[in-house]
Amino acid sequence: MSNVKWQGLRLTAVIKQELRAIGTITIGCIIITLGIMGLTVPYKLPDSGLTGLAVLGKYAFGLSPAWVVGLGNVALLIWSWRELSPRFVILTTYGVALLTVLLKLAESLPHPVIDDTMLVAILAGVIKGIGGGIVFRCGASLGGTDIIVMVLRKRLGVEVGKYSFYINLVILALSALVVGIEGALFGLVSVYANGVVTDNVLSSFDRRRLVFVVSREHKTISRFIIEEMNRGVTELLGKGGYSGEDRPTLMCLLTPKQAMDLKRFVAQVDPKAFMVISEASEVLGRGFKAWKSL
Repeated sequence: MSNVKWQGLRLTAVIKQELRAIGTITIGCIIITLGIMGLTVPYKLPDSGLTGLAVLGKYAFGLSPAWVVGLGNVALLIWSWRELSPRFVILTTYGVALLTVLLKLAESLPHPVIDDTMLVAILAGVIKGIGGGIVFRCGASLGGTDIIVMVLRKRLGVEVGKYSFYINLVILALSALVVGIEGALFGLVSVYANGVVTDNVLSSFDRRRLVFVVSREHKTISRFIIEEMNRGVTELLGKGGYSGEDRPTLMCLLTPKQAMDLKRFVAQVDPKAFMVISEASEVLGRGFKAWKSL
């Protein structure tokens, strides 16, 4: 394959990938906005992270959550941009800007009337967890404490989860001074539901496909897997049983979506290729589940 054709296919794949990411982040931001402005704010529930400070400012001083989220994230992105990847910064900036606009537009929207506060807390957490999980799947974030803990991990090598927990605990404690102990407990339930759902959304996409490809364009396909999918690939030495010809075979582990992307790419570069896709029940090792997690 010519270098020009390869570069064209590569550029097309990158554009499609990023457009899908932007579209997915948009959907996630809409869902999160519905959870915040439709349930969290109307029922005065505390929240975690920068959003927690934003709604706390709304309850205590009447500040618009949109401005707190927007200005707070701008400051954090300026502070941390040297530590984060350009793609992450760009996608996160887009998500933050969109969420700020959506929060402002949703301030006057009606909200559902629900008598059970516990149900409201759980429902708010579930909705925001779905939206957050969708955004995280794109390799982006909606800023706030996510940025802080990522920078701390890179600069100091600290454990992200531990510091994120402590930061959110402080925010919930401050919320108790405004909404009371009972309100803070409902907020804790909502934050817990948010975390559980986010983890489940992320893990639901964590299935893997074991892929074998036999093709005369194995070098081109291997480069696509490594450079565009950011996945490793192993080249096995194979030989045709009938022809006796050497036929290098590529083996790799991909997500279901990546497997579909690879199928389309292989169909473009070598319609005569032979491809086998099977489901891997579990994957251990570098880039997947760590052995120490067993």
